[in-house]
Amino acid sequence: MAAEPDYDFWLLDLDGTLVDVEWSYTREVFDRVGDRLGREFTDREADILWNGLTGSRDRQLEEWGVDPREFWTAFHEEEDPLVRAEQTYLHDDAAFVADLDAPVGLVTHCQEFLCEPVLDHVGICDWFDAQLCCTEETGWKPDPNPVERVMVDLGVAHNGHQGVLAGDGANDVGAAWNAGLDAIHVERVGHERRGRCVLGDYRVQSFNELY
Repeated sequence: MAAEPDYDFWLLDLDGTLVDVEWSYTREVFDRVGDRLGREFTDREADILWNGLTGSRDRQLEEWGVDPREFWTAFHEEEDPLVRAEQTYLHDDAAFVADLDAPVGLVTHCQEFLCEPVLDHVGICDWFDAQLCCTEETGWKPDPNPVERVMVDLGVAHNGHQGVLAGDGANDVGAAWNAGLDAIHVERVGHERRGRCVLGDYRVQSFNELY
């Protein structure tokens, strides 16, 4: 790709897109959640759920016979915001976001009690002009509602502005298209590990490929 795509505004996912977490943290959280639920999660299952490799995490849990509400209650109770933040690192290629000369929004499934410490730890709080942590009330990507809410906050909704949403999962691409935006899929885990290819308007392994 010869040049950075030219858009009036940018929206970005957080986990797996701009930042990632050390595997040891993920493994420890799933061990504790498994103890709560009386069910062991394999490394592969933890990887699938943490990275959303098969799309809907709730649907995947149901296929495994795990009640999603019980899982997420246990999961959020076992996540320590400060430990999570300390184990989070910023991808080098995400630095381009700080130089974008356009409104920038964050739309993430990362819950607010975790999101703020993570943003602060990696030093990117000032990258975003608006942000939203998805909830049952807002809906979850690929539902376009959380995306459209951030667009309203940025002042770029339904007024002819051309925008893009960048993320690491199929849900991000779906949310972008459902909201009438272009989609950039950044493949952080690889097609073999994901078990499928995710189609986007742009498909990259690093944001450096946008230049």
